[in-house]
Amino acid sequence: MPVFDMIETLMVKQLNFKPTRMLRFIVRHVYVAFTMFVGITFPFFGGLLGFFGGLVFAPTTYFLPCIMWLTIYKPRKLSISWLTNWICIIIGVLLMILSPIGGLRSIILNAKTYGFYQ
Repeated sequence: MPVFDMIETLMVKQLNFKPTRMLRFIVRHVYVAFTMFVGITFPFFGGLLGFFGGLVFAPTTYFLPCIMWLTIYKPRKLSISWLTNWICIIIGVLLMILSPIGGLRSIILNAKTYGFYQ
């Protein structure tokens, strides 16, 4: 919840609001309503999530931790942990390549039917 904490800190320190539960309630609900409005307003938001999610989510979740683990622990080649990490790396790279392609394809195919609030 770093986003909520950052917004609440800004409200208290720079805008001189009192740090109450009501402030937390209002700030969090306004933030959720704003993000929901953005998601509803842009009809291609799902495709954008697929596009950017593949570029960012796959590396940070699948193969970068595996590469770091292999670099730090240096397991024997062809051991179970070595193979498991390399399988995760390969799957992560494939997801990083295919997910943005799928998101972009979704945006392109549905671009003719996009309309705001439909």
